[in-house]
Amino acid sequence: MSMPAGGTRKERDSYVNGLLARASRWQRGTAAGAGLVMACGLAAYGGIAGAAPQPTVTQVQAKINQLTSQFDKVSQQLDQAGQQLSTAQSRLSQVQLQLKQATTRFHTAQDDVAQAAAAAFEDTGTTSMAGVLTSGDPAAVLQQGSLLQELSGNRNAQTRQLLTQASQLADVEQQVQRTETGIAALKGQLAGHKTSLGKLITAQKATLASLTVPEQQVVVSHSIGAGGSSAPQQYTGSTSTQAGKAVAFAYAQLGKPYEWGATGPGSYDCSGLVQAAWSAAGVSIPRTTYDQWASLPHVSTSALEPGDLLFFDGEGHVAMYVGGGYMIDAPHTGLDVEKVSMMTSWYQSSLDGAARP
Repeated sequence: MSMPAGGTRKERDSYVNGLLARASRWQRGTAAGAGLVMACGLAAYGGIAGAAPQPTVTQVQAKINQLTSQFDKVSQQLDQAGQQLSTAQSRLSQVQLQLKQATTRFHTAQDDVAQAAAAAFEDTGTTSMAGVLTSGDPAAVLQQGSLLQELSGNRNAQTRQLLTQASQLADVEQQVQRTETGIAALKGQLAGHKTSLGKLITAQKATLASLTVPEQQVVVSHSIGAGGSSAPQQYTGSTSTQAGKAVAFAYAQLGKPYEWGATGPGSYDCSGLVQAAWSAAGVSIPRTTYDQWASLPHVSTSALEPGDLLFFDGEGHVAMYVGGGYMIDAPHTGLDVEKVSMMTSWYQSSLDGAARP
């Protein structure tokens, strides 16, 4: 879905717009691109400059498409990690509310047990137990649970209930903490992978610049987003159905920039665009391409209807079918939301199937 964007937005636009018929700009930037590749310790196809055979157009095309595919998948995994983190944070909020409610009951029980067991504390010399019975920390109570039950006398049932509440709350807090830690680690790993892919694509940029303009145009014509139009277009179809409303929304986003992780209203990534379109029609669908593909009913690509979702490249990319053999897509960084033919080379060769919300 997304190509990494190094440097400023202007530089990213220069790169991708170069992929879309401004390849001459890369010719002027070849020396700088090659220097960056050497500085990064990367070579598009191994070896140092001049040590390996000149790559063919086919090799360059295959490598660029491969990297785009890899980055699509990483982007979707990052989206999934973000969703998991959001779920964990929501769960944490619920637990914190439960903890607040339980704390009131917890302190009430502490006061009752403390009054009943005060004499026993004095007899046994367990002065630290008074601190336990005024502590707001469930873990501190649990650590002294056995002695607390022994000293609670006729309040033993109430003490057991208090210990049960403390145990449950402490366990939930630990689960949430582990979840947040795990998700943060996953996002860190994927971010590192994204950085690595960014360096590889920078290397491919230098390789592409070594091709002639006609050769570059061949590569461009087989890349994701090739041949599309981001010019505003008026939707003239019906909006009496939810699918029609979703398509109308997609048309209204033409020309808005691609941005990884964005769900509107000013920018979108591919799955964010189709999710926002169907949301505008009153239909909730999952955030990521993988979840969309897994949860929505599949339909034959020979029986497509406007509003259907088209999945590509191992379900790593999604676009919306809008009729007449066309779809609206948010291709990748540097390109805008565009209307493009399904028969465009990259889409035609990468199509996995379709689903209907």
